[in-house]
Amino acid sequence: MIYAVLGLTIGALLGFLAPGYIPKMYASYFSVALMSGLDTVFGGLRAAMENKYDNTVFLSGFFINMLVAVFFCYAGNLLNIDFYLIVILVLGMRVFNNLAIIRRLYLDEKEKEAQEKEKGKGAKAD
Repeated sequence: MIYAVLGLTIGALLGFLAPGYIPKMYASYFSVALMSGLDTVFGGLRAAMENKYDNTVFLSGFFINMLVAVFFCYAGNLLNIDFYLIVILVLGMRVFNNLAIIRRLYLDEKEKEAQEKEKGKGAKAD
């Protein structure tokens, strides 16, 4: 937990101290890469909650998904098609799908904890 907080703090400080500028020419590539990364992160969180997480699958998926998404965007630019909009739409749908499943898994876990707590109180009352 401490590493996560430390990483977020360092990242936030670097973001404030070294603001970056992304040229308009690369903005679509960056947005697609960012959405692809978010999709992979939420997919990894979902896999962890389902006890199916594998670090190798996560890391390979992170980089390969990002490269394929950026390649689709580049190919669309070569064909004069705004393909990045389609890629962002699909990745956005996947992010929201993963968030919905994560929410359900979290609520199911809390419900099981509440039921176990009730069983514990019932056993003590007898």
